Amino acid sequence: MANPLLGLFGIDRPIVLGPFGGLSSVAFAAAVSRRGGLGSYGLYGYGAARIHDTIAQLRAATPRPFAVNLWLPVGDELTPADVDLGPALGAMAPLYEAAGVAMPEPPERFLPDVAEQVEAVLEAAPAALSVVFGVPSADVVDAAKSRGIRLIGTATSVEEAVALADGGVDAIVATGAEAGGHRVSFLRRAEDSLVGTFALVPQVVDAVDVPVIAAGGIADRRGVAAAFALGAAGVQVGTAFLRTAESAATEGHRAAIGAARATDTVLTRAMSGRLARGIPNRALRTLETAGVIAPFPAQNWATGVFRAAAGARGDAELVSLWAGQAGALARGDRADAVFDELAAGLPG
Repeated sequence: MANPLLGLFGIDRPIVLGPFGGLSSVAFAAAVSRRGGLGSYGLYGYGAARIHDTIAQLRAATPRPFAVNLWLPVGDELTPADVDLGPALGAMAPLYEAAGVAMPEPPERFLPDVAEQVEAVLEAAPAALSVVFGVPSADVVDAAKSRGIRLIGTATSVEEAVALADGGVDAIVATGAEAGGHRVSFLRRAEDSLVGTFALVPQVVDAVDVPVIAAGGIADRRGVAAAFALGAAGVQVGTAFLRTAESAATEGHRAAIGAARATDTVLTRAMSGRLARGIPNRALRTLETAGVIAPFPAQNWATGVFRAAAGARGDAELVSLWAGQAGALARGDRADAVFDELAAGLPG
């Protein structure tokens, strides 16, 4: 049988690039799309003008289909007026000093308006829009379909997958607890939704009638073959690609992924206020020890000030070292090499 994802997205191989917010690049997404997969670009924190510009750059870089990713609101987001940043900023003081930046003043807002982001994506009409932390509204689903935009939802549980399928998405990423970056749970606490890929994928396949894309713990041909044996129609891979030169990760971040083993990653709220998997470094340990973590998105904004400065100078001790548990299995320092290794595990 023909793979349903190929016709759905207009791609040649059912391999999707994980859309890491803050670590995406145009070259990164375009490299995967040019190889016949679905390149992805994370738009977290982008305003409407920047979204239009980024999608225009992606179109200039590749004629092939690509996806962009947005975070949906879950209702716990706070504005600067809602939160006292003093304790969290105090805990971060040594990290600001180490990064060589002054302690910041609170901004007017932490994040762009989600409705404006969605409207910008709909206007630009990429091949696909993937979302995390929820189900797109019926209006968004209808508007996307009318423009020929495919919708990809992301689930960490069977219940979330069913909600996404009922909501009208075209495909679902079933992301296991092994995956790097943020745990994108939205029906229960992330800590209560830590289902592994091997348990999650086949149950989601059995529960929904749209194609399922497996994510989490997939870094080479063996992981791809396992995902298809579980019933997945495709794979989404983040950490293995994140290690390549095309990603926006720093050299130190790439080196940390290569050196890490499965037990070296941890789940933490310290860097953003939401649960995420990454490799411990000075920043993470300092904040965990202090025990003062502001809610999302305040914490993410506050750490972002020293993270940006540290990233610009290549200091891996003061950035978010997002990584999944299978990162050490990744081979190749170019996206093409990683793609070819993954493609070798595809059926047929």
